[in-house]
Amino acid sequence: MLFNRINLFRQEKGLSRKELAEMVSVNPQTIGYLERGDYRPTVELALKLAAAFGVSVETLFALTPFPPLAHQLDPKNNLEMSNGQE
Repeated sequence: MLFNRINLFRQEKGLSRKELAEMVSVNPQTIGYLERGDYRPTVELALKLAAAFGVSVETLFALTPFPPLAHQLDPKNNLEMSNGQE
């Protein structure tokens, strides 16, 4: 399975699915399928999406689930992670 943060980045940028779809030249339904994990993007589309958000492909897509944002944003958790603990 391929995990992604498309919805998170899209909402942070204030983009609709239609607007993002136009930016990367796909159908708006494709964005919905991607966000739900029902569709795996081509390498070209993954690169276009990452470029649209100004992030690396690895920031947008992963083979393992992303940690919860609350966990990442908590300074205590960040300190534990930097010490090699979880």
